[in-house]
Amino acid sequence: MEAIKNRYEFTAIFDVENGNPNGDPDAGNMPRVDPEIPYGIITDVCLKRKIRNYVEILKEGEAGYNILIKADKSLNSKFTAAYEAKDLKTGQKGKNADDVRTARNYMCRNYFDVRTFGAVMNTGDDPCGIVRGPVQINFARSIDPICQQDVTITRQARTTEERMETGETEMGKKNIVPYGLYKVEGYVSAMLAQKVTGFSEDDLELLWTAIINMFEHDHSAARGKMCMRKLIVFKHESSLGNAPSHILFDKVSINKKADVECPRAYSDYDVVIDRNMPDGVTLIEKL
Repeated sequence: MEAIKNRYEFTAIFDVENGNPNGDPDAGNMPRVDPEIPYGIITDVCLKRKIRNYVEILKEGEAGYNILIKADKSLNSKFTAAYEAKDLKTGQKGKNADDVRTARNYMCRNYFDVRTFGAVMNTGDDPCGIVRGPVQINFARSIDPICQQDVTITRQARTTEERMETGETEMGKKNIVPYGLYKVEGYVSAMLAQKVTGFSEDDLELLWTAIINMFEHDHSAARGKMCMRKLIVFKHESSLGNAPSHILFDKVSINKKADVECPRAYSDYDVVIDRNMPDGVTLIEKL
């Protein structure tokens, strides 16, 4: 398929209620926060994982929509499979540039996340090169400082006979955010899509669908209630773009309502969109 011809930026707004949207292993799996001011943080890796999972559910078994980054096989074995699929020599160091390019193109055609986010694939004896993906996502950040709550719970399933000897129950912990509204911003480069990965219009529509639905198949007791509230897309007329991204991101403002001291719902905020776009940029509300 033909690669996209327009540059895009996007802003997604979502919230969490009584859940841990992204635990920090360096802090006992407490919700991630800015170390200086307790604004909530969610990494790009966390969000891209949810997008990958949704695409895999929706497109399972469909050619061209495999997912590279997942816990099934080692990455190097997938790189070797690309060489085998293109009848290239495997297991030899010092690959020539043409073979690496052929393998890289195979990976882009067959793996949605490589075509979208890019990948580092230069490990092992059968390297497939490094791909800069056209879609990049920033860390998400909460609109207001969040409260990290450590909730004590009672566990009734003990793991060993020795622990059963001290009683049938024990105390446990759940780390939650009572409520937090988050915003994340991202970029879609038509130039990288055209030069490298072939990210297409169909891929782009799938990306929007995955962002809108990425929490719908990720529900768990730890996550709590997570909802995508807004997806706002800025479409440029050209491949290089018609306005700086920060000017477009500033068109979306989120403010706590005047009579709200401690937000506990999406309705406690006003989302205001300045619809006066720079020349050559179109505002699209996907959600």
